[in-house]
Amino acid sequence: MSSDNFLLSGELTDHGHRLVQRVYYEDTDFSGVVYHARYLHFLERGRTDYLRCLGCEQSALLVADEEGLVFVVHRMEIDFKQPARMDDVLTITTATEKAGGAKMVLSQEIRRGDTLLIAAKVVIAVINKHGRPRRLPETIADKFLGHGA
Repeated sequence: MSSDNFLLSGELTDHGHRLVQRVYYEDTDFSGVVYHARYLHFLERGRTDYLRCLGCEQSALLVADEEGLVFVVHRMEIDFKQPARMDDVLTITTATEKAGGAKMVLSQEIRRGDTLLIAAKVVIAVINKHGRPRRLPETIADKFLGHGA
């Protein structure tokens, strides 16, 4: 991975993945507070770049074999603890709790410094390119479990 991609995609840690993002005007409402739905964007970026850093780019997984492999959000629980504001620098962390069968469970947090703003648990369904459930290949599950919670 080039250093430019490393900077853009965050980094793998002993516990999962860490991505730093700034809050921009477009992320906020009229009062300068991050609009609640924008947190979904930050969490998605964290999950996508976690995959990328593990060497599992979604576009490649779709065509990796005849069946194809796709990750879709099946369930998400979000606890909104405190608001983020324009110009805040946020750290999005993603860790694997479970990876196997036809699903993964990821825990995610968004922090401003040491302050927890968002805590989320995300259940990811593993499907094929036709929308049917499929088992997560062990080689991919092992990548996720090697960087779990």
